[in-house]
Amino acid sequence: MWSFLLAFIPRAIVQGIPLLYGSTGEIITEKSGNLNLGIPGVMYVGGICGVIGSFFYERSAGDAANMNGFLAIAIPMLCCLLGSLLMGLLYCFLTVTLRANQNVTGLAMTTFGVGFGNFFGGSLIKLVNSDVPSIALSATSSYFSKSLPFAGKFGWFGKLFLSYGFLAYLAVIIAFAASYVLSHTRTGLHLRAVGEGPNTADAAGINVSRYKYIATCVGCMIAGLGGLYYVMDYACGVWSNDAFGDRGWLAIALVIFTIWRPNISVFASFLFGGLYILYLYLPTGIEHMEYQELYKMIPYVVTLLVLVITSMRSKRENQPPASLGLAYFREER
Repeated sequence: MWSFLLAFIPRAIVQGIPLLYGSTGEIITEKSGNLNLGIPGVMYVGGICGVIGSFFYERSAGDAANMNGFLAIAIPMLCCLLGSLLMGLLYCFLTVTLRANQNVTGLAMTTFGVGFGNFFGGSLIKLVNSDVPSIALSATSSYFSKSLPFAGKFGWFGKLFLSYGFLAYLAVIIAFAASYVLSHTRTGLHLRAVGEGPNTADAAGINVSRYKYIATCVGCMIAGLGGLYYVMDYACGVWSNDAFGDRGWLAIALVIFTIWRPNISVFASFLFGGLYILYLYLPTGIEHMEYQELYKMIPYVVTLLVLVITSMRSKRENQPPASLGLAYFREER
């Protein structure tokens, strides 16, 4: 049993980190009243932008020995953040400035982001004339996936909690920081006011559009880091088109599961990561093949159960922001 946990828990945590980035970014976005269903596309764009930056830096360096560790990390991260920021600005321009339907805009951005990633990913694969439909950035990945140097000295504790790349710890820090800002600062109070009642917030002198823009753009940048983590750490620097699966949608489901609380998302993302790979540890074989697809549905079923329970309890703090998904028309105030 103990050996099983030592093998299962680290894999669950690694699986949960992209979900944590995506859910934290979406929670911040939704607290402003914006429902961004484009998170899967944003994660794709963040991942491919980081790949593009690291690809050209590796080629310019010529050899892994000539690469600067700081630049190997900074370039893909900056490219990732910039690409995700542009996605956030595009979403805000359409939904806040032009007041387009948020559901349609988010779905369109998901389609656009996946197509964007596949197009440029395929272009890079052609540049290297790879025999397989993927591109490997192992030199850059080694900097992202490097664990804490003293992890091995702590036995099982080090294996469970200290054997991850820095982006894993950054995800946890960002989630707890977001929770603190939302609950204990004036900025968080204003943001929640914008999401709950933009008319009232506007009357109180809060710039509704500015808060929506900033929250959505910051949320997209955080979600984009989830795509970068998936490529550079989880996938060991290997980019393959359509490799993300449904992780972006799981991140959105996680927002509901955590009832819009980033601190709960830290633990829930690891739980979802475990549920996501649970089918690998359940009985397999020809006679059980048809059950694997049912096992993969477990995270979504759990989310639906939480949604039903929270709806039945009808506690206000467990409900989404009152203006979520609705465009704000200032002239109607």
